[in-house]
Amino acid sequence: MKDPLTNPRESGRLEVAFAIPRSGPAGIFGPSCEASGRLAVDEINGDGGMLGREVRLRIVDGGRAPGQVAREVEELVTTGAVQAVTGWHISAVRQELAPVVAGRVPYVYTPLYEGGECTPGVFLAGETPDRQLLPALRWMSRELGVRTWCVVGDDYVWPRTSARAARWYARVSPDVRILDEVFVPLGTEDFGPVLQQIVRSGAHGVLMFLVGSDAVQFNRAFAAAGLDRCHERLSPLMEENMLLATGAENTRGLYSAAGFFETLLTGAGLDYSRRYTRRFGPQAPVLNSLGESCYEGLTLLARLAERSQSMELPRLCGAAEALAYESPRGTVRMSGNHLLQSVYIARAEGLEFDVLDELTHGVGRPPMS
Repeated sequence: MKDPLTNPRESGRLEVAFAIPRSGPAGIFGPSCEASGRLAVDEINGDGGMLGREVRLRIVDGGRAPGQVAREVEELVTTGAVQAVTGWHISAVRQELAPVVAGRVPYVYTPLYEGGECTPGVFLAGETPDRQLLPALRWMSRELGVRTWCVVGDDYVWPRTSARAARWYARVSPDVRILDEVFVPLGTEDFGPVLQQIVRSGAHGVLMFLVGSDAVQFNRAFAAAGLDRCHERLSPLMEENMLLATGAENTRGLYSAAGFFETLLTGAGLDYSRRYTRRFGPQAPVLNSLGESCYEGLTLLARLAERSQSMELPRLCGAAEALAYESPRGTVRMSGNHLLQSVYIARAEGLEFDVLDELTHGVGRPPMS
């Protein structure tokens, strides 16, 4: 006889593999990812669960090597221990995960990413370069006069493909030029040679595709070398945890573009911040766009299940068409398998972000190859 306590289908539970970084360079924002995911689950369960089933998270350390993460999730899916996959993890992990869960269970990938993912049953909740990076470059050119850039990124798919999108934009826009690029291994601590290359490039701006502690180390070295006095920095992946770790003295001229900031003064954003603080108290992990994306991922999964009244992939994919709802990011809507949202640009002011503007789109979609 099967034990209903260990068989979620029989116990009325819906188990979700929640792959978030608990180690590695991205581990710095793992606690906020977990807290935001737990808030989403509390609210989903408080509203009757997902298809009437209690949702529970099975946390997987998504900060490990991609193959390790994929093997653990594949075992959970194969044994029936989980019925869905979501969470924040880098694109190198997603590329290993997507093939092993394709056609088996829904997979909601929550972070900003390089675009182009089209595996059936994979839903994307984050920002893409055509709606985040490229409008931010246009804004920096128009508002600050920053037109020449040196790319600094970690050496894996998201930074390299995003840099390719920036190069494409530079070819079609007279206001942007990419003068140099440098990519470093994940976990890099010595950025001395990188700083020298930035100076040699003659660029006025630095386009950062660095993750977690790598970005923190870079920002500290950048300011210590005095480069913050003559260069602006722009990152699609600079959030409040990384800002705190960077230190107020190292954030001059640092800009970020994202769909959510803790200081975003919209009704939906403020309401989410209140619920988060009420749930976890004043000692809660710092609220930020990367953690909030985990809330988005679980909410999107619940909305798809509610609309389709099923966890079967064909029906979930059908439910994604024209789906729209209110989230902490405002009104969001599905287009294909991507969740579209407003994107904002903010400047670091000490240890907080000052949201300056909502970015407008229409720069075109860069080719993915």
